[in-house]
Amino acid sequence: MPRSPAWQRAEGKNPEGGLNEKGRASLRAEGRDIKRPVKAGEAKRSPAAAKRRIAFCRRMKGMKAKLTSATTANDPNSRINKSLRAWDCN
Repeated sequence: MPRSPAWQRAEGKNPEGGLNEKGRASLRAEGRDIKRPVKAGEAKRSPAAAKRRIAFCRRMKGMKAKLTSATTANDPNSRINKSLRAWDCN
């Protein structure tokens, strides 16, 4: 049985949220265009990065509000909350 791609397994996920480089590489191998998270400091230097960060934060906050249970939304270790922290969305 073939193994699932790294982005679907723990070895492709960053423990602090989002994907690590191995996970992003496995998505690129599937033909997807994925970039690393944009921190607030990086966004100040680049208007394009700032726009990408704002769009991500709005989209993920909406998903958190509509698509997660109250338990997941309040859990600081949930993947969605870790991802929002990785992008400095809080």
